[in-house]
Amino acid sequence: MAEPPDALPDDHPVVLFDGVCNLCNAVVQFILPRDPEGVFRFASLQSAVGQSVSEAYELPTEAFDSVVLVEDGDCYTRSDAALRILRRLGGVYRLLSYARVVPRPIRDAVYDLVATYRYRVFGRREACARPPEDAESRFLDFSDEES
Repeated sequence: MAEPPDALPDDHPVVLFDGVCNLCNAVVQFILPRDPEGVFRFASLQSAVGQSVSEAYELPTEAFDSVVLVEDGDCYTRSDAALRILRRLGGVYRLLSYARVVPRPIRDAVYDLVATYRYRVFGRREACARPPEDAESRFLDFSDEES
């Protein structure tokens, strides 16, 4: 198992996402209000933190086709990451996490299909989106230069 980079907090799961993908940004915007205790931290895969995590866990550093969750030193991608995020959100979203009973190859095939067409269907930004002002502290490696 890879050692998580020092830039990651030990006490919070970290969600890495494609910062120029409109769908990925919408997912982050979905998570924020449903995580009122501020459990999750976020970083774009394009950021220094995202690149460091990708290298540490031997993930692609140029192809950003998966959400990544680093939790308790373990790294999850694709449908595993999405389902673990839902589980951590609790409530009705925790119920959705029981989709993990579907075999991973099937879950990941559906995930990959969405990932393949996400730019075409949802569009993309020229640069990573600026986080909401009230949540900036939850975004790792955020600076005004990334906006």
